Amino acid sequence: MKHILLIATGGTIASKDCGNGLTPCIDVNALIEYIPLVRQMCRINGISLMNIDSSNMNTNHIAAISECIKKHYNDYDGFVITHGTDTCAYTAAALSYQLINLSKPVILTGSQLPIDADATDAVINLQNAIIYSCENISGVFLAFCNKLIAGTCAKKIKTKSFDAFESINYPVIAQIVENRVLYNNHPFKNNKNNYYDFRIETDMCTDIAVINIFPGMNYKLLDYINSSCRGVIIESFGIGGLPDNIIDYIYKLTANGICVVVTTQCLYEGVNLGIYEVGRNLAEADIINGKNMTVENLTMKLMWSLAHFNTIGEVKDFMEKELI
Repeated sequence: MKHILLIATGGTIASKDCGNGLTPCIDVNALIEYIPLVRQMCRINGISLMNIDSSNMNTNHIAAISECIKKHYNDYDGFVITHGTDTCAYTAAALSYQLINLSKPVILTGSQLPIDADATDAVINLQNAIIYSCENISGVFLAFCNKLIAGTCAKKIKTKSFDAFESINYPVIAQIVENRVLYNNHPFKNNKNNYYDFRIETDMCTDIAVINIFPGMNYKLLDYINSSCRGVIIESFGIGGLPDNIIDYIYKLTANGICVVVTTQCLYEGVNLGIYEVGRNLAEADIINGKNMTVENLTMKLMWSLAHFNTIGEVKDFMEKELI
């Protein structure tokens, strides 16, 4: 029987209305009491690592999650993390880079309603996350509404509905039907050879900006970024449309050693800077192509790579590898 560690961090799943709106306050042992069926599937222990609204999640909190997994790594077969939905995709992406040579499943989950609410989605999401954590897979994933999504591909697309998350530009890994895991794509088999090589690297550079361009925008904002940031993600129009008057600003950034990632405001199919003249005008700039990765993934990937590489070229090589 697998031995699973449930790490609670707060979020809606652990919230109650104490008179001033929902606030995380339910501890991990209370969460476990709502899912008695999982005791037939595995042995489960819990740690209340933090109890925060996920809007307050930051890189120090994410590092604490990685540290917790490292501390207990040899004692458990899998890990489930309860997390608020609003920043869950960011944490899933960050953990995908911080947990090196991971050979066990790390499953994040949460809910749209508190676990003690009528008709809540919390119980089924948590139960499913435990089921997935007992599978012979390795990597970081998000379990939500029966689906298992790669941690670097998850995105919250709905604010209230139970099917709040989608897998962007990559197939859903698996689904649970009648408590059985049915795989659509299975490249995440447990790699026992990495067991003794597991380590964490939690340094993150927070000196970045994410800019969603719009018609009529004052691009002098980029001058501020040039003096205060080490990297910037620019969300272009469509497949890579960029206004002519932003080009010079981008060249100034890259000439000053600032890493510039260009992605798209569209969810699906990614960016291609070679289609239009406005994109080709950046050919001489050392631009990083965001390809079809989510902004959440690009954000955490850029923060991680800037903390671990010294040159634009090294960051570019790492960023442009589509590591699922």
